[in-house]
Amino acid sequence: MTGTIAIFGGSGGIGSAIARSVKSRGYGVHLIGRNAAKLAETASSIGGAGFSIADVEDEASISNALAEAGGELAGLCYAVGTINLKPVARLTGDDVARDFRINAQGAFYAVKAALPALKAYSGTASVLLFSTVAVHQGFTAHSSVAMAKGAVEGLTLALAAELAPKIRVNCIAPSLTRTPLAASLLSNETMVTAIGAMHAMQRLGEPEDIAPLAALLLSDEAGWITGQSIGVDGGRAMLRTKG
Repeated sequence: MTGTIAIFGGSGGIGSAIARSVKSRGYGVHLIGRNAAKLAETASSIGGAGFSIADVEDEASISNALAEAGGELAGLCYAVGTINLKPVARLTGDDVARDFRINAQGAFYAVKAALPALKAYSGTASVLLFSTVAVHQGFTAHSSVAMAKGAVEGLTLALAAELAPKIRVNCIAPSLTRTPLAASLLSNETMVTAIGAMHAMQRLGEPEDIAPLAALLLSDEAGWITGQSIGVDGGRAMLRTKG
C-alpha cells in the first residue's frame, strides 16, 4: 500500500535523502521547508514532488503547509533540527527556547496538524521524528539541544501509545552527519577526522546512512514497529572500541 508522505526538512541533507528513498519505494512525496528554490531543486532531483513553504516555529504556517499536502497522508517525517553548541554558562533563555521550538514544539505542531490526514489513510499511517545521539551520551556544550531532543523522544513514546493502532510513531537518533546544518562543524578536516575516530565505524555519518531506515520506518514493511528511538550513529552511543 502506498500514499503520500509529508517530509519537513526535505530541502537539504537528511530530509532530501529520505525523500529520494521514500520515492524509490513508490510513495508520493510532499516536501516542506523554508527555501522554495531548494525545495524545487529537491523535488526535481527525485523525479517530482509537491512542496510547501513553512516556518516550523509558527503553528499556523505548519498547518497551512500540511493542508497543501492533501487530505490523506501515509506518513509524516519531521527531519528538522538545530546544532546550537554552547556551554551552559553561555546559553541564553532565547537559545533554549528556540531549540525547543524548532526541535520539539515544531514536531508536536506538525503531528497535531497532520492527524486528520494520517487518520484518513486507508492503512496504518506512520510518523517519524528525529532525536540525537547526545540524548544517550553526555557531551559538553550540548545541554540545550539534548534537552530539546530528549523531549522529542518523550513525545515519540507518548504519541505511539496514544495513536496506536492506527498510526505508528518512531524516532531516529543520529550522530554527527555531513549535512548543510553541520557545515560549521565540518570545516576543519583535522576535527572531522578526530570526531569520526570516536565512532566504532571510524567515520561521520552521511544522509544516505540514515535514509534507508527512515524510509523503512515510514513504510508498511515496518508495520509492527512503533514507539522506538533507534540510533543510527556509527556505534557512538553504545560502543567503545578503544580503552
